[in-house]
Amino acid sequence: MAENPQTFNFELVSPDKVMVSEPAWQVTIPGEEGYFGVRAGHMSLIAAVRPGVVEVIKKEGETPERIFIAGGFADVTAANCTVLAEQAVNVNQIDAGAVQAELQVLRDELGGTTEMVQKIKINKKIEILSLKLLAAQSKEAA
Repeated sequence: MAENPQTFNFELVSPDKVMVSEPAWQVTIPGEEGYFGVRAGHMSLIAAVRPGVVEVIKKEGETPERIFIAGGFADVTAANCTVLAEQAVNVNQIDAGAVQAELQVLRDELGGTTEMVQKIKINKKIEILSLKLLAAQSKEAA
């Protein structure tokens, strides 16, 4: 439980591990309807989360920890916030070159397929990887 009344318990969980489990002052989440911020005392909600960057500020005034997620769900209450992510990686650990290479492979694959269902799946992967690349490039620009 968060000890400071200005903080709340935050967890970000991916299928393979718990990425974050600690008190936070503020978290910004990429919701389906746009980014939304969470602080202690937030109204309860469950929201679909789109691919993007979750920013976690542990103490007021600190630099946020940035974690790329590939979508999922957020469960928010006044004292807790849990993000269940389809995939999660710290932005500092993203290799932009590797992501660009993956994107090229997918684009080549997309050009060679005629099946609509396969095209939709590949386009979704391209969308996620493109956002992941943007997150990596924003890290390099900072």
